[in-house]
Amino acid sequence: MAEESILTDDFLRELMNVGEVDILVGLRTYNDAGTVGQVVQAVRAGLLKHFPRQRSVIINADGGSRDGTQDLVRAASISDMGRASGTQALRTLHCISTQYEGGAAAVGNALHAVLAAGDLLRASACAVVAADSTSIEPEWLDRLLRPVLRDNFDLVTPLYRRHKFDGLLVRTLIYPMTRALYGRRVREPYPAEFAFSGRLAGHLLAQDIWTQDVARAGAEMCLTVSAIAGGFRLEQSFLGEKPRTEHASADLVPAMRQTVGTLFWMLDQNFAAWSAASNSEPVPAIGAEPELTLEPLRVNRKRLHQLFVRGVADLEPVLKTILTAPTLAALQRIAGLPETEFCYPDELWAQTVYEFAASHHKTVISRDHIIQALAPLYRGKTHTFLAVNRDASGGEVEDNIEALCRCFEQLKPYLLELWDGRK
Repeated sequence: MAEESILTDDFLRELMNVGEVDILVGLRTYNDAGTVGQVVQAVRAGLLKHFPRQRSVIINADGGSRDGTQDLVRAASISDMGRASGTQALRTLHCISTQYEGGAAAVGNALHAVLAAGDLLRASACAVVAADSTSIEPEWLDRLLRPVLRDNFDLVTPLYRRHKFDGLLVRTLIYPMTRALYGRRVREPYPAEFAFSGRLAGHLLAQDIWTQDVARAGAEMCLTVSAIAGGFRLEQSFLGEKPRTEHASADLVPAMRQTVGTLFWMLDQNFAAWSAASNSEPVPAIGAEPELTLEPLRVNRKRLHQLFVRGVADLEPVLKTILTAPTLAALQRIAGLPETEFCYPDELWAQTVYEFAASHHKTVISRDHIIQALAPLYRGKTHTFLAVNRDASGGEVEDNIEALCRCFEQLKPYLLELWDGRK
């Protein structure tokens, strides 16, 4: 979508009334009436407490909510926050709400709107927070924005305290693959909360990605990969608790389109960067290290195993076009094991993912069908992760994730062999 269509006439008029700002905070919403009020109050409190002298604006990019979300955002007044917090803003804190096209299916348009607004207003630092982050505290604004404003970092991604079985798609696929290919250890490559510089915003707006479906669905993944590939300065900041979110099984494929599909697509755009990267380097972090909580959690591993077995059998004709014969044979072998003996080894998983990435590059079949075919295999890997780490301590879980990441790094030459060669 072109920048001029993101900045509608009404939106432009409101932005022009604001004028140039130092800080912009973006809030993407879509039917978030149950949580958005609390989030906006925390954002306002954080700006008042930590940045009272900066010119600031909150941009609410809404996907067409029908539950009054936009009204709740507009209703959170600066005067009320000033009285509640005992502080007073030295500059006006503006709040603008606009709508992006596409709703839940095109959430990347919200980030595009925030980027375009930040560029127009010449914001030095921008932050984005999720409308459902009910654990947000005012300090999050300081932890995200100050590294950009004070230390000239270009992208600040979050570190969280999570349940050991939360965020498994990131831990078992997105993080290991991003780290292995691009050489930077960004723990949350698809961040819900993050901050970025005006320099990075301008760089992203100039990218030829905004008319692509991947940018509309997975703009945060595009942001992270573009920042790494472009050599921008990265930092991670510990924010605190990230409540565990429950997702229905049916939500897995859309989540994989947004993350895995975008990551695969970006490989074509950034081949020179990732093919030349060697080894991986830590990304500096401020605050605590990422932490894992260990409270008991019931997970239906049997169902995951059944979906994996059924997927390998039902999708055999599709998998034959995507995978090498040895990899498919290995998957069929483990699919024949009883659940009590089932194990999806790290090396086989890395090989599987790399073969899917190469087939996506070659478009051996519809790219969307490739992503869908990976879903049952991911469920098999999830089963193994849950089984291996059922009684593991936080440190043991981290050790197992590190071992998986090293496996992806060691097998990176295999992806390069596959990229333009024959399977």
